[in-house]
Amino acid sequence: MSGLSYVPPVLAREESPEGDTRKDLLRLQDGECIEVVLLRYRQRRSACISTQVGCACGCVFCATGQAGFVRQLSAEEIVAQVLHFWNDLATTGERLSNIVLMGMGEPLLNYEHTLEAIRWLTHPRNLGFVQRRITLSTVGIVPGIERLSREGLYIKLAVSLHAATDELRSRLIPVGRHYDLGQLRTALREYTARTGRRIMIEWVMIAGVNDSPEQAEALVAFLAGIPAHVNVMRLNPTPGYTGQPAAWEAIATFTNILDRANVPHTLRQQRGAAIGAGCGQLRLRVER
Repeated sequence: MSGLSYVPPVLAREESPEGDTRKDLLRLQDGECIEVVLLRYRQRRSACISTQVGCACGCVFCATGQAGFVRQLSAEEIVAQVLHFWNDLATTGERLSNIVLMGMGEPLLNYEHTLEAIRWLTHPRNLGFVQRRITLSTVGIVPGIERLSREGLYIKLAVSLHAATDELRSRLIPVGRHYDLGQLRTALREYTARTGRRIMIEWVMIAGVNDSPEQAEALVAFLAGIPAHVNVMRLNPTPGYTGQPAAWEAIATFTNILDRANVPHTLRQQRGAAIGAGCGQLRLRVER
């Protein structure tokens, strides 16, 4: 990728009443649309960007997965999303501090273009973005994790786990039928051993589905011997999924089990529920 030839126009925009979350729908040159989200924290400005138009992984609670896969994004299209917020923030004297590849699509199923974009963003002659401030989120594409461990990068790896038994995980995340928890655990152990970096585990809490003490105990067992930090978050409801956010009491019981096992965790602040900030929702509304 030698340079950027275009900046995608904004087709639609939604912003939370608090002003801490903004979602933009960008139109690509072929007419397809992708979502990007800006998250404002006290000390940080994070851009959540997409790597595919749609997604083939089919996670049942994800609006992007419900809509299906359209095509891969090029490295240029991935970088353009970052520059969209980079330039926008610069007009108010702000600076983008973090990038999360956690928007539409599965980054490790668009491996080449995703890695090309990361290398462009972090190159000193371009943005010179600090690698450790980039997080790549995957649903558990084992060959991609194995390959990523050999790249010599210092980015953070997050795994959208959401269930610690194969039967439940395959219902929530169909790709789990191809890469079971045993294979994933082996890949994560090898990744941490090779890179020396801790894994971020993403766990969306769904009432009566994956918020039980049994799932918490299974998660503790899965993480044994793996340096990891668990991000616990309540479900952001989507129109295509009937599940509801877990009750606070269930979340407290779940996290108490993690505490007793000395598993580091954070109850992540829910952002953007008022604007449907779960990836894919704005695209679905506009394209209907």
